[in-house]
Amino acid sequence: MPDPFDLDSISENFTPAKVARNQAPPVYLEGLNPPQLEAIEHVNGPMLVLAGAGTGKTRVLTTRLAHILAGGHAFPNQILAVTFTNKAAMEMKERVGSIIGDAVENMFWLGTFHSICVKILRRHANLVGLSSNYTILDQDDQLRLIKQLVRAADIDEKRFPPRMLAGLIDSWKNKALLPQQVPKNEAQKYAEGHGIKLYTAYQSRLKELNAADFGDLILLCLNLFQNNQKILNEYQRRFKYILIDEYQDTNVAQYLWLRLIALEHKNICCVGDDDQSIYGWRGAEVGNILKFENDFKGAKIIRLEQNYRSTTHILGAASGLINSNQGRLGKTLWTAEQGGEKVSVNAVWDGRAEARAIGEIIEEQQRKQKPLSETAILVRAGFQTREFEEQFLTLAIPYRIIGGVRFYERAEIRDTMAYLRVIVNPDDDLAFERIINVPKRGIGDTTVAKLYRIAQMAGTSLLKASIDIVQTEEINKKARTSLSKLIDNFDQWRKAFNDISHQDLTDRVLEESGYYDKWRNDKSPDAPGKLDNLSELIRGMEAFENLAEFLEHISLVMENTANNQYDSVNIMTLHGSKGLEFNTVFLPGWEEELFPSKRSLEEQGERGLEEERRLAYVGITRAKKNAHIFYAATRYMFGNYMSPIPSRFIEELPNEHIERNGQQGLTSIDQASYQPAAIGFNFGEGRENYQLDRSKAKKKSINQDRALKNPEPSKFSIADRVFHDKFGYGKVTAIDGNKLMIDFEMGSPRKVMDSFIKLV
Repeated sequence: MPDPFDLDSISENFTPAKVARNQAPPVYLEGLNPPQLEAIEHVNGPMLVLAGAGTGKTRVLTTRLAHILAGGHAFPNQILAVTFTNKAAMEMKERVGSIIGDAVENMFWLGTFHSICVKILRRHANLVGLSSNYTILDQDDQLRLIKQLVRAADIDEKRFPPRMLAGLIDSWKNKALLPQQVPKNEAQKYAEGHGIKLYTAYQSRLKELNAADFGDLILLCLNLFQNNQKILNEYQRRFKYILIDEYQDTNVAQYLWLRLIALEHKNICCVGDDDQSIYGWRGAEVGNILKFENDFKGAKIIRLEQNYRSTTHILGAASGLINSNQGRLGKTLWTAEQGGEKVSVNAVWDGRAEARAIGEIIEEQQRKQKPLSETAILVRAGFQTREFEEQFLTLAIPYRIIGGVRFYERAEIRDTMAYLRVIVNPDDDLAFERIINVPKRGIGDTTVAKLYRIAQMAGTSLLKASIDIVQTEEINKKARTSLSKLIDNFDQWRKAFNDISHQDLTDRVLEESGYYDKWRNDKSPDAPGKLDNLSELIRGMEAFENLAEFLEHISLVMENTANNQYDSVNIMTLHGSKGLEFNTVFLPGWEEELFPSKRSLEEQGERGLEEERRLAYVGITRAKKNAHIFYAATRYMFGNYMSPIPSRFIEELPNEHIERNGQQGLTSIDQASYQPAAIGFNFGEGRENYQLDRSKAKKKSINQDRALKNPEPSKFSIADRVFHDKFGYGKVTAIDGNKLMIDFEMGSPRKVMDSFIKLV
């Protein structure tokens, strides 16, 4: 095989002419529509292919690559083809190979950004301060190293978690920022400005270890090109053609790296969809695709708008929604397949009614012999899956969680269950060992090993062995103190077992054990979701008489869901659904603060709103035949029962493409009252079947929800000026029992409980 780094060592066995002669007539061009064909045959010059959902993007990209080779325009190792996943790279290689045969094996430069940068850095490692045998750290190694540096700097880890610094360093590298380039306002985000010093120390330590993290792979390669013109020129000459998949997902560092390489030949083809840029939270910059024409003057823009996946109504609803975004290049999806059902917009009473209604539709599909694998439930937040898991277990509907784990299998849920199991059964050694040092309390493996030895010798449990060992000096003082406190906690929790509800007991355990604080202080993107899941767990306990009954239920759930290999419904997040398609898609939870996400709006404002809208667009366009949107009158979120208003995205859906079912009143924020609808899913049904036993609830949030069922007349009147602790001053515009619609002076109208309102 020729040396892929040597421009002169191209084997005669892979000359473009021979590749061209060995190919049959270009049958691979058959069946393409005019824009697809144009994108493939326009070989030279910069080109942006705006490929809408379901428009054959992958076929265009792979066929274009094969066409360049089969037409004799370049040798295999003169083409740089970049994907975002190894799976996508393998798929591209297989598809190209099916067209041009063995020549594809010499496509050395087909892969992900990281894999290609690794190849370049291995060759030039000495120029970036590394040896060619450098190590690539994974996230665990990276975090371990950062923890060492934080501790050495004597920084309070609880106040400034190392994971927070790891996230900041990753974001800086995504933006192509070395320590000396980080802006001052960014520097203040960690430990009052110490983040830059630690970033500098971290980079120095990496070089001492002859190591790089994943962010370095692109950043160091970019700096290699910026500081070594001769090497940059070499790669610019080498890559005669550049093809980039999912261009809308590139971050700043990737964008700068690509621009540098493409400056010589300018034969760069980027394929992507600005309307499907949904990964801003991990560094993706939608602006990269929006400014392509400015970066490459004279660039050709081709829009792939003919959709081969969805019905007219699904495409019409999605297109109407995304038109509300300002930051887009614009295109309109259409299909030659006319007809199909309208997108249904369904109002329900609460999350249980939502899961029940969706379960009934799926059961009807089963009766019609429709495969469950062609059905998907796409949620905005992970905590939403619990309702569906519980309902599907009741109905014996097989399901699988895609891109994640089942609700009761998540680490934070298992940790909580372990605490509760020890309260009920002090001899449960497996549960006690799981949480003895969770959260971290300085009880290490050595202490646990001693506990096991004592327990085995005495024929007793780990907890009883702990009671014995803390009265000695067998373990160090810190471990002894922490273990004593844990034992005392379990004593207090067990005493409270019969005095408070099992929901309140669980809440108390999570607070007093420090488990809540573990996630409150964790600044990683996953941490808020962990807290949401814990709140959802506590809410799920309300339907059970006591803790023992709930734990028994969980054991049965875990047993029933193990090793499920049946045809199953797919449950996943909207983010995880990108690139997939299903006959039927359910989109639950379309309410303000859940979708669009409250966090996205608070942290990013209009930019966050547009990304949330793109996420809604992605969700709708996953459906081939049927799309069902749901919203609820009451939802348990952020540890409380709330009365959210329908998502603004619902009002942005064109009426001619949707069918409304259930309560119509909630689709208009200025309607003062509502009555159950005569068709579809109605709130009367939801109320009649409400499963929570309110009489046993002690939490304020539970009492609020009982009020939702039997609202008393409000003490407020239309036009009253009122104050809300969170939303500020406003005027009452509508009254519905104990719920008020208020036009807040510093924000949009919101429906809130009158118990949170003060008259001013």
